[in-house]
Amino acid sequence: MLTNFIWWIIVGLIAGWAAGKIMRGGGYGPVMDIILGVVGAVVGGWLLGALGIYAGGLIGTIVVAIIGAMLLIWISRLLKKA
Repeated sequence: MLTNFIWWIIVGLIAGWAAGKIMRGGGYGPVMDIILGVVGAVVGGWLLGALGIYAGGLIGTIVVAIIGAMLLIWISRLLKKA
């Protein structure tokens, strides 16, 4: 249980950091990067699962989390402008 939680944090941190670099923003800080990465993993998993695309393993999980985090960053920037 604790190991899974630690993996979620590590994947979230990597995904949030990578999504921030890809989206070229001012950054949100390490805590928000983790949150974006973890929530992005859920959003990306749901979105790609709905499209019939499934990724396995650590690398696949990180890629899905990055896609989801990028989507969340894009939506948050749209809402900021509105």
